[in-house]
Amino acid sequence: MAYSNIRYTEKVKHFTQYFGLLALLLLVWEALSRLGVIQPIILPPPSQIALVFYDLLKNGSLLKHIGISVLRVLEGFGIAAVLGLTLGMGIGLSQNLARMSDLIIQVIKPIPPIAWIPLAILWFGIGEQSKVFIIFLGAFFPVIINTIDGIRQTDHKLVEVARILEVSKSRFILEVVIPGAFPSIMTGLRVGLMVAWMCVVAAELIAASGGVGYLIMDARQLSQSDVVLVGMITIGIIGKLMDSIISWIEKKVITWKPVFIGV
Repeated sequence: MAYSNIRYTEKVKHFTQYFGLLALLLLVWEALSRLGVIQPIILPPPSQIALVFYDLLKNGSLLKHIGISVLRVLEGFGIAAVLGLTLGMGIGLSQNLARMSDLIIQVIKPIPPIAWIPLAILWFGIGEQSKVFIIFLGAFFPVIINTIDGIRQTDHKLVEVARILEVSKSRFILEVVIPGAFPSIMTGLRVGLMVAWMCVVAAELIAASGGVGYLIMDARQLSQSDVVLVGMITIGIIGKLMDSIISWIEKKVITWKPVFIGV
C-alpha cells in the first residue's frame, strides 16, 4: 500500500512538472489579456483561441485541413525516410560512394526547402507532387546525415574484433554496424519528421486549397490572428504526437540505450 502511494505521488509530481510551466504561462497570458496589457488583435487570449479551436473542430473544417496536411507529411517524410536510410547506409559503408557524394550533399544541404518552390512548380506544377517534394527535401537531409554519422561511429574495437574472428562482412553489418547506428538513425527520423512539419506551411504556399499551412496563410490575409494561432498549435500538437510514436518505437527497439533520469 505504501509503495502504491509513493508511485501515485511520483506520477502526480511528474504530471505537474510536465504541464505546470505551460499552465502557468497560459494563466499569465490570459490575465495580461484581460487586464488590457496584451491587445487581442495582436495576441488573442487562450480562452478565445480555445473557442475558435472548438468551433473549427465542430464544423469539421480543422479536421479536413489536418487530414490533408498529415497525408502530405506522411508522403514526403516516407519518401525521405526510405531514400535517406538507403543512401545513408550505402554512403556510410562505402568510402568510394562517400567521396563521390560528399560535395553534392554538402552543397545542397544548406539550401532551405522554401528556395526550391520556384523549381518545384516548374518541375511538378502546382499539384500535390510539388508540395510533397518540398516536404521531402526538408526531411531528407536530417535522415541521411544522421544515418551516415551513425554508421561511421561504429566502435573501432568491434571492427578489429570482427577482423580477428574473420566475421563475414554481411554479418558484421547486420549484427554490429546497423544496431550500433540505430540510435543515430532514429534521431535522424525524429528530426526529419519535425522538419517535415516545419515545411508544411512553405509547401502549402503552392496554390493550395487545403491543409493547416493553407489555413494559417488564409487567416493571416484576413487578419484572424486567433485562427493563425489555432493552426500553429495544431501543427505543434500533431508533430508532438508523431514524435512520441517514433520515440515509443525507439524505446521498444533500442533496449540498450541509456535513459536520462535527471538529477
